Amino acid sequence: MYISQLLTRAVQMKRDAIASICSDRVHTYGQLQTRVQKFAGVLQEHGIGEGERVAILAQNSDRYLEFYYAVPWAGGVFVPVNTRLAVPEFAYWLNDSGSEILLVDDAFAGVVPDLISLVSSLRHVFYIGDGDTPTGMLNYEDELAKTAPVPDAGRGGDDLAGLFYTGGTTGVSKGVMLSHRNFVVNTMNSLPAYGFDEKSRWLHVAPMFHIADGCAVFGATMGLSAHVMTPGFTPAATMAAIQEHKITTTLLVPTMVNMVVNDPTITDYDLSSLTKIVYGASPMPESVIVKALDLLPKCGFTHAYGQTECAPLVTFTGPEFHVLEGPNAGRFKSAGRAAYAVDVRIFDEDDNEVPYGTIGEVCVRGDNVMLGYWNKPEQTAEAMRNGWMHTGDGGYMDEQGFVYIVDRVKDMIISGGENVYSAEVENALYQHEAVAECAVIGIPHEKWGEQVHAIIRLADGKTAEEKELIEFTHSLIAGFKCPRSADFVSEPLPLSGAGKILKTELRKPYWDDQGKSVS
Repeated sequence: MYISQLLTRAVQMKRDAIASICSDRVHTYGQLQTRVQKFAGVLQEHGIGEGERVAILAQNSDRYLEFYYAVPWAGGVFVPVNTRLAVPEFAYWLNDSGSEILLVDDAFAGVVPDLISLVSSLRHVFYIGDGDTPTGMLNYEDELAKTAPVPDAGRGGDDLAGLFYTGGTTGVSKGVMLSHRNFVVNTMNSLPAYGFDEKSRWLHVAPMFHIADGCAVFGATMGLSAHVMTPGFTPAATMAAIQEHKITTTLLVPTMVNMVVNDPTITDYDLSSLTKIVYGASPMPESVIVKALDLLPKCGFTHAYGQTECAPLVTFTGPEFHVLEGPNAGRFKSAGRAAYAVDVRIFDEDDNEVPYGTIGEVCVRGDNVMLGYWNKPEQTAEAMRNGWMHTGDGGYMDEQGFVYIVDRVKDMIISGGENVYSAEVENALYQHEAVAECAVIGIPHEKWGEQVHAIIRLADGKTAEEKELIEFTHSLIAGFKCPRSADFVSEPLPLSGAGKILKTELRKPYWDDQGKSVS
């Protein structure tokens, strides 16, 4: 199994079909392959050999797509960098991976001088933007124009293909080592979940540095679909792209879905081409999915649950379970059932499988699971003990195999000896019409150890008091789970590059003087 085969097969079957659309640039699959072969040659001419790392720091584009195929074609390892980090964090990822070549666009060309001084391994920087090439950088298109295509380097199977760093929201980022086999197996798992086929037009609006969209980088090619890129997400730009390009499928994290369905201009756009929206990365509030089903009645929804270490798909819940009536009603509250080539179990602290309905840790086994963490053997051994990837997510499985994620194990609040899963409390709060966004965290409490605390942003034009919202949750969940206090904010809550609310940032003001972050 090797990544280059995905592109080679697409060219064999649909050479003249549209492969990518980005702004005014349109390339067929035949043209895409030629550009990939040429940039692979450029990389080899600039010293990239077997297993050497090439990084990219850029917004979404067709050149980002080419990067994902050209690096393994050249025999190298791709390292997508989270665009939402600070310069010292960029430098950490590049230094830790030993990246020798970096690709940047207009949005990030300005940080290159700092990175050159901070990253000892960096030898060349390629500019993939559309303006004038900054001093000291190599122009991507110029290099392609003067370089001949090269044959595939022939790496595959368990050879390292990519390093995807975890977001670092809970500590130092770790480089997740994913092989060619990991990516190809995950791609096959993704086809039924994402719905890729020859008629599909996939919109890359989620960041291409994140592995959730990486499913589409490879899956849309395997499905012979067209890739359409927007630089990044805004509700207006996303809806305009769907209308202009007749987009059929895309991935949005729940915060994006929330922003789209609550955008007052949504009815101004023709979104009728949409047949499927895949969502993941964090729980979807029930109120948001109900509104989305109402506003987009012809669009199916799929909840994809996974993590970087699993390449990433673990389970999915398809459109047939996103219904409000009938025997499948309410199933969308789950993360779905195991993807086709993935073994999923719920274990206790001693790695014994627990009975149906019992909360434990979600653990995964299969050819989608990572090789390990880059240069971190001890953390690899801990995460992959007894042959199972321990996700760190708390959840349970019902008798039909549906997995319900209740929270990150480390996000669990322990108040008075009772376990409180913040996602359950957040779901209750989201059912109040005044709540636009919320996060539930544990804050210090002298008697109970931790107190359930909510941080809430109200919807525009809506009002609600702390007491009112707390009482509202008491009508939906057990009293010990309900918030005891709440703070209100006017700005959107801070997000990681994956679209997850940064609870570590929200906790800091409450725990900084405690010397620890839990009781």
